[in-house]
Amino acid sequence: MSGPIRVLFVCTGNSARSLLAEAVLRQRGGPQFEVHSAGTAPKGVNQLTLRVLEEAGIPTVGLVSTALDVYLGQSFDQVITVCDDARQVCPVFPGGAPARHWSLEDPAAVEGSEAERLAAFRTTLRRIEGCVADFLAQTAPGDPTASTS
Repeated sequence: MSGPIRVLFVCTGNSARSLLAEAVLRQRGGPQFEVHSAGTAPKGVNQLTLRVLEEAGIPTVGLVSTALDVYLGQSFDQVITVCDDARQVCPVFPGGAPARHWSLEDPAAVEGSEAERLAAFRTTLRRIEGCVADFLAQTAPGDPTASTS
Protein backbone atom coordinates (compact mmCIF):
# COMPACT_ATOMS: atom_id res chain seq x y z
CA MET A 1 0.00 0.00 0.00
CA SER A 2 1.31 3.40 -0.88
CA GLY A 3 0.59 6.48 1.16
CA PRO A 4 -0.87 6.92 4.60
CA ILE A 5 -3.94 5.18 5.99
CA ARG A 6 -6.91 7.50 5.33
CA VAL A 7 -9.33 7.81 8.26
CA LEU A 8 -12.54 9.83 8.44
CA PHE A 9 -14.30 10.54 11.75
CA VAL A 10 -17.99 11.36 11.39
CA CYS A 11 -20.28 13.05 13.88
CA THR A 12 -23.40 15.17 13.69
CA GLY A 13 -22.08 18.66 14.48
CA ASN A 14 -18.32 18.16 13.90
CA SER A 15 -17.79 20.58 16.78
CA ALA A 16 -16.39 18.32 19.50
CA ARG A 17 -16.16 14.50 19.36
CA SER A 18 -15.04 14.01 15.77
CA LEU A 19 -12.60 16.92 16.00
CA LEU A 20 -11.15 15.56 19.24
CA ALA A 21 -10.72 12.16 17.58
CA GLU A 22 -9.14 13.73 14.49
CA ALA A 23 -6.61 15.66 16.58
CA VAL A 24 -5.72 12.71 18.81
CA LEU A 25 -5.22 10.25 15.94
CA ARG A 26 -3.30 12.81 13.93
CA GLN A 27 -0.90 13.28 16.85
CA ARG A 28 -0.63 9.64 17.95
CA GLY A 29 -0.69 8.05 14.50
CA GLY A 30 1.80 10.40 12.95
CA PRO A 31 2.56 10.41 9.24
CA GLN A 32 1.24 6.86 8.79
CA PHE A 33 -2.27 8.35 8.92
CA GLU A 34 -4.14 11.00 6.96
CA VAL A 35 -6.96 12.02 9.29
CA HIS A 36 -10.12 14.00 8.57
CA SER A 37 -13.40 14.68 10.34
CA ALA A 38 -16.81 15.82 9.19
CA GLY A 39 -20.33 16.39 10.37
CA THR A 40 -23.70 15.54 8.92
CA ALA A 41 -24.81 19.02 10.10
CA PRO A 42 -21.62 20.93 11.04
CA LYS A 43 -21.95 23.60 13.72
CA GLY A 44 -18.46 25.08 13.88
CA VAL A 45 -15.64 24.30 16.28
CA ASN A 46 -16.63 24.41 19.95
CA GLN A 47 -14.09 26.54 21.83
CA LEU A 48 -13.97 23.97 24.66
CA THR A 49 -12.75 21.42 22.10
CA LEU A 50 -9.74 23.60 21.39
CA ARG A 51 -9.20 24.31 25.07
CA VAL A 52 -9.01 20.67 26.20
CA LEU A 53 -6.77 19.74 23.28
CA GLU A 54 -4.40 22.58 24.09
CA GLU A 55 -4.40 21.56 27.78
CA ALA A 56 -3.41 18.05 26.70
CA GLY A 57 -0.64 19.36 24.46
CA ILE A 58 -2.39 18.18 21.28
CA PRO A 59 -2.04 20.51 18.28
CA THR A 60 -5.21 22.25 17.10
CA VAL A 61 -3.86 23.90 13.96
CA GLY A 62 -6.06 23.18 10.97
CA LEU A 63 -9.08 21.88 12.90
CA VAL A 64 -12.22 23.07 11.15
CA SER A 65 -15.85 22.00 11.17
CA THR A 66 -16.51 20.42 7.78
CA ALA A 67 -19.63 19.11 6.06
CA LEU A 68 -19.66 15.39 5.29
CA ASP A 69 -20.59 16.22 1.69
CA VAL A 70 -17.01 17.45 1.13
CA TYR A 71 -15.77 13.86 1.42
CA LEU A 72 -18.44 12.05 -0.58
CA GLY A 73 -16.83 10.31 -3.52
CA GLN A 74 -13.47 9.97 -1.75
CA SER A 75 -12.01 6.67 -0.60
CA PHE A 76 -11.09 6.02 3.03
CA ASP A 77 -9.41 3.05 4.65
CA GLN A 78 -11.47 3.52 7.82
CA VAL A 79 -14.65 5.48 8.53
CA ILE A 80 -15.38 5.88 12.23
CA THR A 81 -18.64 7.31 13.52
CA VAL A 82 -18.41 8.81 16.99
CA CYS A 83 -22.08 9.44 17.71
CA ASP A 84 -25.16 7.30 17.35
CA ASP A 85 -27.03 9.80 15.15
CA ALA A 86 -24.19 9.96 12.62
CA ARG A 87 -24.04 6.17 12.52
CA GLN A 88 -27.66 6.13 11.36
CA VAL A 89 -27.10 8.50 8.44
CA CYS A 90 -23.48 7.88 7.47
CA PRO A 91 -23.21 7.02 3.78
CA VAL A 92 -21.21 4.13 2.41
CA PHE A 93 -17.89 5.35 1.06
CA PRO A 94 -16.22 4.06 -2.13
CA GLY A 95 -13.91 1.11 -1.75
CA GLY A 96 -15.92 -0.52 1.03
CA ALA A 97 -14.01 1.17 3.85
CA PRO A 98 -14.37 -0.77 7.07
CA ALA A 99 -16.72 1.09 9.40
CA ARG A 100 -16.25 1.38 13.13
CA HIS A 101 -18.46 3.02 15.70
CA TRP A 102 -17.45 4.65 18.96
CA SER A 103 -20.58 5.60 20.90
CA LEU A 104 -19.53 8.78 22.69
CA GLU A 105 -21.73 11.19 24.60
CA ASP A 106 -21.73 14.74 23.26
CA PRO A 107 -19.85 17.03 25.65
CA ALA A 108 -21.26 20.03 23.77
CA ALA A 109 -24.75 19.00 24.92
CA VAL A 110 -23.82 19.22 28.61
CA GLU A 111 -25.44 22.14 30.37
CA GLY A 112 -24.20 23.77 33.54
CA SER A 113 -21.32 25.89 34.65
CA GLU A 114 -18.22 26.29 32.52
CA ALA A 115 -16.40 23.98 34.95
CA GLU A 116 -19.05 21.26 34.45
CA ARG A 117 -18.97 21.65 30.69
CA LEU A 118 -15.16 21.60 30.66
CA ALA A 119 -15.18 18.43 32.77
CA ALA A 120 -17.44 16.77 30.18
CA PHE A 121 -15.01 17.68 27.38
CA ARG A 122 -12.07 16.33 29.39
CA THR A 123 -13.93 13.07 30.01
CA THR A 124 -14.72 12.71 26.33
CA LEU A 125 -11.10 13.40 25.40
CA ARG A 126 -9.93 10.65 27.77
CA ARG A 127 -12.41 8.19 26.25
CA ILE A 128 -11.26 9.11 22.75
CA GLU A 129 -7.62 8.68 23.74
CA GLY A 130 -8.47 5.13 24.85
CA CYS A 131 -10.37 4.40 21.63
CA VAL A 132 -7.49 5.73 19.52
CA ALA A 133 -4.98 3.64 21.48
CA ASP A 134 -7.09 0.53 20.82
CA PHE A 135 -7.46 1.46 17.15
CA LEU A 136 -3.71 1.92 16.75
CA ALA A 137 -3.02 -1.39 18.49
CA GLN A 138 -5.44 -3.17 16.12
CA THR A 139 -4.32 -1.46 12.93
CA ALA A 140 -1.03 -2.79 11.66
CA PRO A 141 1.18 -0.13 10.03
CA GLY A 142 0.50 -0.11 6.32
CA ASP A 143 -2.52 -2.41 6.66
CA PRO A 144 -5.77 -0.51 7.24
CA THR A 145 -7.76 -3.74 7.17
CA ALA A 146 -5.72 -5.51 9.88
CA SER A 147 -8.69 -5.53 12.21
CA THR A 148 -12.15 -4.05 12.26
CA SER A 149 -14.46 -3.82 15.19
